[in-house]
Amino acid sequence: MTTVLPWRTAWTIARRDLSARFKGLRLLLVCLFLGVGALAAIGTLTGAIERELASRGRTILGGDLELAVWQRSPTVAEKSAFARLGATSTGVRMQAMATAADLAAPVELKAVDSAWPLVGRLTLQDGRKVGAPPAGSAWIASGAAERLSLRPGSTITVGGKPLQVGGIIADEPDRLGEGFTLGPVVIAPAGFPAQAGLTSPGAMYRSKTRIALPAGRDPVRVGAALKRQFPSAGFEIRTRDKASPGAERFVSRMGDFLVLVGLAALVIAGIGIGGGVSSYLEARRGSIATLKVLGASSTAIARIYMLQIGAAALAGSLAGLVGGVLITPLLGAALGNLLPVAPGFVFDPLALVKAALYGLLVAVIFAAPPLLAARRFPAMALMRARVAPLASRWRDSVLPVTLGITAIAALALATASQPRVTAWFLSGCIGLLALLALLGWAIRWGARRSPRPQQPLLRIALANLYRPGAQTGALVTALGFGLSAFVTLAAIQTSLDANIAARVPQRAPDYFVLDVPRERADLFRRTVTGQSPRADVRMVPSLRGAILAYGQTDRMTRVADMAAIPDEAWPLRGERGLTYSDTVPEGNTVTAGKWWPTGYAGPPLVSIDEKLAQALNLGIGDSLTIGLLGVERTARIASLRRIDWDSMGFNYVLVFSPNAIADAPHNLAATIDLPQGSAKGPLLRAMVRAFPSSSVIEIGGVLTQARALLSQVSLAILSAASVAVLAGIAVLLGAIAAARASRTYDNVVMRVLGASRRQLLGLQLAEYGLLSLVLAGVALALGSGIAWLVIVQMFDFDWLPSWPRVLAVLGTGLLLVIGFALAASLPLLKAKPAQALREL
Repeated sequence: MTTVLPWRTAWTIARRDLSARFKGLRLLLVCLFLGVGALAAIGTLTGAIERELASRGRTILGGDLELAVWQRSPTVAEKSAFARLGATSTGVRMQAMATAADLAAPVELKAVDSAWPLVGRLTLQDGRKVGAPPAGSAWIASGAAERLSLRPGSTITVGGKPLQVGGIIADEPDRLGEGFTLGPVVIAPAGFPAQAGLTSPGAMYRSKTRIALPAGRDPVRVGAALKRQFPSAGFEIRTRDKASPGAERFVSRMGDFLVLVGLAALVIAGIGIGGGVSSYLEARRGSIATLKVLGASSTAIARIYMLQIGAAALAGSLAGLVGGVLITPLLGAALGNLLPVAPGFVFDPLALVKAALYGLLVAVIFAAPPLLAARRFPAMALMRARVAPLASRWRDSVLPVTLGITAIAALALATASQPRVTAWFLSGCIGLLALLALLGWAIRWGARRSPRPQQPLLRIALANLYRPGAQTGALVTALGFGLSAFVTLAAIQTSLDANIAARVPQRAPDYFVLDVPRERADLFRRTVTGQSPRADVRMVPSLRGAILAYGQTDRMTRVADMAAIPDEAWPLRGERGLTYSDTVPEGNTVTAGKWWPTGYAGPPLVSIDEKLAQALNLGIGDSLTIGLLGVERTARIASLRRIDWDSMGFNYVLVFSPNAIADAPHNLAATIDLPQGSAKGPLLRAMVRAFPSSSVIEIGGVLTQARALLSQVSLAILSAASVAVLAGIAVLLGAIAAARASRTYDNVVMRVLGASRRQLLGLQLAEYGLLSLVLAGVALALGSGIAWLVIVQMFDFDWLPSWPRVLAVLGTGLLLVIGFALAASLPLLKAKPAQALREL
């Protein structure tokens, strides 16, 4: 009966053979360090931001509960209900124009009452901590001060009414909870908008009421009770747990994507782990054979080297965790304003545990095959392995590899905020890796059957691509994946830039103008054409309302009763822009049903976006109920429309027949297209003077902000993808290490036959040059194909990559590959023939 080697004894043997500097296993350490470090940094960063948003939820929201509604203030009954719940603060938010001398700028006007802020204090640049500004004065953001050349004591005009600058804001406690704005904030007293005529009937403003609940009250339950009490009010309710849902959703999804990119990089590093373990076990082939001759069983061999590899994997993972934590502040600084809060130096145990699990699982998957092979072969077969290579049996490693892959997929799906997207991404990565593996096999097959070059070095270099033990397949898979990611990112970024440059000047208006009074529409047009006679002015009615119910008339679904709103049905979240028209809006195409005739006077009708209809399973003849200024209105769906969203014009999900909503108080929204080269300053000043209550938004500034955000997102993705390239280089080094013995033997034989070191270096350059050409073709084809799918199929943009930039990115990656390959091959050229031959 064979005695099983105890784990303690196996560890004693493993420890004696294991170098303190992990000699022979350093590639495993490097690969795990890169992959686990990337995942740890990404997970720590996103976890820190999510926790910061959650812990500061009450301050970010400005209370425990917020109720927002468009184009009206809370009614007496609503205010009374709010007051019974706790301390309240009510104010107004709206776009406005601020002027100082000849300068004008769009701002977010934030009117607050004396109770604001319910949580925290506003800090000014001079160090004062204040609440609401006194009558006749305002606190202004530093951006407004810079654009309008203001300082404390200066005077600005908003809506034709002056305000004195009382201080410049350093920290606004609820800024993040206010969401995206089209200008810097100006905080004024609560009564100011009404005094300036900015909240007249039909004006586009938003009333917000914050409530500080007594300790122990659940804001979610209170919000649900208020929604039941006022079902038609159209309130958009937020709680302290979801103080900034847009920021939380963005951080969560960006984190999921970066984790998946990092996981893909770790899988690439896993190929290097497999190569490193194979090289390590090959170097210990004699020791394994000796142990078997002395009576060690296969189980004992497996335990000894499993402990060695496990210790190295644990050390590499721990080093990666430390590196990930240390790099998190640098990653946060690089992303800058893209992040809603500054994460600083943080420690997230859950993210670190998850990163370590990913690393160890990948190590198991890729280390299992060579380890199982080492335990299976008899001693004499190991002794003869130099002249009679060992046959591989993939069936031995099916169980551990399958279990490892299943565990990784389960962990990724269990911790993802979008499991469906994660599943598609994982499937795509597996498919891409399989395709690259197939290409690697095809390259070896093609090299074996290609004509032999006359030049000896090229002939040998070509043969090295398919020789026994060649690492061509692993290198094509690993480096092809990393370089394809770089090509994909370069092609996507340059295509997006080109689309913006090509489309914006042709399709985007120069100005959006809000709150143009209906009775002064002709004067507005004359004001614009007086400054620019060839300007194109479009005006449409503009209202705000919330979808309250939808479906067949006799069994409509109430939005308030839905447990969750799917992403495709985003118009159900809060209030949306509404309009009415006698004709089909420009840039829209009716795809089902028909449009109502001009002057239609029958039952109210509505036309909706076909994608929303698909998401909600709506069809022609179904009904839709909206809340408009606190009143429910129901219309029948008459048509579905395809909307050209990238036209940057007026695009409304819901367009009503005029008789459905035209009687509600409202103003107009306008777009202005100026001839090329027209001066904008005189027109802007003329509009502000003639229409002080209207808000003018210049599109150029919005696009600049969008480009900056796009650039920062690209930086984040590029940083994560660069780990894939570094992991691919580690695989390259591992492939060279795995073939070190055979390479040394070949070099020694050629040295004996008269080859010089320069010729041997040329041989290495030719081999890796051929491989680089293959990788260039693979990466360019795959990366461009994926980028085309994203740009054309997903974004519906034109395919306009900048090929010089794409090729420059690819060329840089290839130079790195060749450089590292040659640097790693130099030690092989220094081998002395006599010594190397004696060691064979």
